[in-house]
Amino acid sequence: MARFHPLPVAAVDRITDDSVALTFSVPPGLREEYRHAPGQHLALRRRVDGTEIRRTYSICSPAPDPDGEGPDSLRVGVRLVEGGAFSAYALKEINVGDELEVMTPAGRFTLEPAPGLYAAVVGGSGITPVLSIVATLLAREPAARFCLIRGDRTAASTMFLEEVADLKDRYPERLQLVTVLSREEQQAGLPSGRLDRERLTGLLPALLPVGEVAGWFLCGPYGLVRGAEQALRELGVARDRIHQEIFHVDAGSAPAATAAAPAHSTVTARLDGRGGTWPVREGESLLETVLRNRPDAPYACKGGVCGTCRAFLVAGEVRMDRNFALETEETEAGYVLACQSHPLTERVELDFDR
Repeated sequence: MARFHPLPVAAVDRITDDSVALTFSVPPGLREEYRHAPGQHLALRRRVDGTEIRRTYSICSPAPDPDGEGPDSLRVGVRLVEGGAFSAYALKEINVGDELEVMTPAGRFTLEPAPGLYAAVVGGSGITPVLSIVATLLAREPAARFCLIRGDRTAASTMFLEEVADLKDRYPERLQLVTVLSREEQQAGLPSGRLDRERLTGLLPALLPVGEVAGWFLCGPYGLVRGAEQALRELGVARDRIHQEIFHVDAGSAPAATAAAPAHSTVTARLDGRGGTWPVREGESLLETVLRNRPDAPYACKGGVCGTCRAFLVAGEVRMDRNFALETEETEAGYVLACQSHPLTERVELDFDR
């Protein structure tokens, strides 16, 4: 089970005008708990006027060697979101020496290093988990290659510009880097403009042998990820080779599902080896019902994006309003997002431990 621990802030690095990288020190006794796969994320928690705020940020540092100790530090990237209660705090108030409550790593947007050609299409802060994936893959697997296609507004707004350039210098023959700016012309490289479906459909085959890519990693705003997925499917890429993580979903980007709910429902949940059954209040998600009785239930974003609240549907039927975190294979296997699930039967049973 994911758990929170207070971790001290070891460094606060301003990487653009509107983003910072936070580095946390991990004490020896917690290093195994914070062992992570490349591409996983952390949930950070703070309380403001009695209200708990959680936000999820991807780990950008390389994953630890599986045969060695867990990490002695963790680094995440935080970009300012307009009106963001946590991102504004991170950019303006967090200092070295502060302690933050940090959940142990979670997420399935990962790549186990293996030989082959891999590729990513990322936008904005979507570079964060892919930076960990690329650095870990190229360091561990000499027979691996990676093509990184990234879109940003301007060069000045590009997160982790130096870190990606260092990787390119270190692995010049194995890392192909393509940068597209939407609001600024480059002296060399591709013309400015957005990486939408139409452009990617023509661009990708010109950059690399699309059919030989063992895994595609799409990360960033909903529109970019959706457009990249459509382009890849048009180019004949199998669904199981496409992995997605969405960072921002604009209101109205994807309509919520609707279906009638029963008048009275109960949810039975198994969590950390213990179970319980509780009535679902009108309008509540199953996660909200469980949290009223088990405050230790896992969650981070409550928006169907991070996947922290994933649970196995043991019995009953549910309606998921939105799903931007689970792969098709996961939903077909019976997994749901508790934060987006509402009962369609009088009895629903979830297992958070599977």
